[in-house]
Amino acid sequence: MPQSKRPAEQDVLLTRRLFLKNTEHPRPKASSPEIDLVDLFSFFWQQKKFIATTSAIAGAIALGYVLVVQPIYQASTVLRPAEINELDALNRSEVYKLPPNEALLKVGAALDSYETRLSFFRSHQDLFKPLEKEGMTLEQSFEVFNRDSINLTQVGVKNPDALSPSIKLELTYPKSVLGVDIINGFVAYAIDNQRAQISSDLKTIINNRQKELREKISAARLGYQSDKEAKIATLEEDDELKRATLKDELQALRLQLKAMREARIDQLDEAISIASTLGISRPTTPYAMGESAGGGSRVIRTDITSQDTPLYFLGTQALQAERAVLLKRTSDDFTDKRVLEIDKKLKLLEVNREVEQLGKRANEDVYLKNIEPLRAEIVRLGNLNTDMSALGLVSIDRKAQTPVSALKPKKALTIVLGLFLGGLLGLGITTVRYFNVRRRDELKQSS
Repeated sequence: MPQSKRPAEQDVLLTRRLFLKNTEHPRPKASSPEIDLVDLFSFFWQQKKFIATTSAIAGAIALGYVLVVQPIYQASTVLRPAEINELDALNRSEVYKLPPNEALLKVGAALDSYETRLSFFRSHQDLFKPLEKEGMTLEQSFEVFNRDSINLTQVGVKNPDALSPSIKLELTYPKSVLGVDIINGFVAYAIDNQRAQISSDLKTIINNRQKELREKISAARLGYQSDKEAKIATLEEDDELKRATLKDELQALRLQLKAMREARIDQLDEAISIASTLGISRPTTPYAMGESAGGGSRVIRTDITSQDTPLYFLGTQALQAERAVLLKRTSDDFTDKRVLEIDKKLKLLEVNREVEQLGKRANEDVYLKNIEPLRAEIVRLGNLNTDMSALGLVSIDRKAQTPVSALKPKKALTIVLGLFLGGLLGLGITTVRYFNVRRRDELKQSS
């Protein structure tokens, strides 16, 4: 009997305990989703050492990072258009026009050119030695450096109405690299490169222009030579035509004189026959013949006639003498002045003095027309200064200077950010722990 009562007593005791427990801590009907902020902040305060430790660890990690990582610096330079007087000599040459904005654009294009950058790298490899990495050639290291570290910004360069056009070149580099020397040296190299290019272009333009002018002079010389040859040919042709005309006239005149001489001989033959018949051997006149026929009467007669005295009155002696002379004559040229004039003209036409002088010209360039301006331009172009080593292409508004602090990492900011993130991490972990504790308490209460 005592043994059978023991379990019943135990059940009564257990029931009493549960009743008392439920009376002291009534079990909620359902877990509340609301958060007790006072309880939460109280829990945070209880865990302040843990949160501080987490923040300190994160701050220490950030401090270690900023102490270990290599600092990255940034240097920059700003270029602006040169003053107008810097480019005045070049622009006044009337050969090469280069406004200040265009000069700035040319330098900017050179700074942005990969070829120019690579050329600068190859000529200044000592500055890029620290970039060399294991497993990579220096050129490959430069490729990475060129892609990630150089930045060119243009402001209003292509806009002529911009108030302040400029070019900004930025270089991001590690501490082991002489970034300021690189960026300043690169800018100077690009400017010198453009000066040399302009000088080369100027020389080429001048040479081409002088060549063109010389070709014009050569063309003028050829034209003059052709004109001279044409003039000589024209003069010689005119002389030949005159000679042929004069020779034809002379031949016709000689035939005419010969015919006249033969006609005179015929006239003399006829007159000789008449004079022989009349018995006239010596020159006489009709009056004299009348006197001899009329005896001694003294009569004065006057012959008034418009006709010439017949030729036979000259008498046979004179007529035969003239006839003999005419028969012996070999040339009738002296009988006509025109023959002498023609001979004179033919003699003068044997040598054309104008043609002779044209052929004797030693320096024919002095006779060329409209080439003096061309020669003057050639001389002017030859006297132009093609040395552009001192040409002011751009104005360096601000040269790169050694930066006061690193671009990254920002030590103070990194450490503060590490502490802050560590604190947030501690708060996050503490919040998770708070909800875990709350959940266990709820489970205990429910059980």
